[in-house]
Amino acid sequence: MAKQFPGLTPELKDFIGRQHMFFTASACAEGRINLSPKGLDGFRVTGDNEVVFLNLTGSGNETAAHLLADGRLTIMFCAFEGPPMILRLYGHARSLPRGSADYAHYLASAFGGEEPVGARQIVLMDVDLVQTSCGYGVPLYDYKAERPSLVRWAEQKGEDGIADYWREKNLVSMDGLPTGME
Repeated sequence: MAKQFPGLTPELKDFIGRQHMFFTASACAEGRINLSPKGLDGFRVTGDNEVVFLNLTGSGNETAAHLLADGRLTIMFCAFEGPPMILRLYGHARSLPRGSADYAHYLASAFGGEEPVGARQIVLMDVDLVQTSCGYGVPLYDYKAERPSLVRWAEQKGEDGIADYWREKNLVSMDGLPTGME
């Protein structure tokens, strides 16, 4: 049932474009494995073997810590509507910190220069394997809307409040690993 591809085909790019959420999984040799759901239209395909996602401020910053320590990343999409399918992207990634030249490049080229309040980094992934599987066990769900909670929270915090939050919650992972944020 599973099929592997060396890169993203036009059909798989179309599938990604129709999804409202995705999941990231990261780990390093020691410590906890991180699995995070993502949404809010933050994912872009930038090439057959390159993708980016805009990472907004969250309760932790585990992915950034794992990428700094190890670099491996898996991204998974599931079809919750329409024909069943699971799509996994395997590869290595790095965090591009907000304010860096690379961040500015991808913000402009992939996101039209629109930076949501609370954006903290863009994750750039080099995809070395693409795999699909059946997805027969994934339930059907109807998409209603994006939750406004994270955007409202960030707006209420403001730039200074978010910077304070980063210093308090986002500089090290739950396992004490540095995230690369300053």
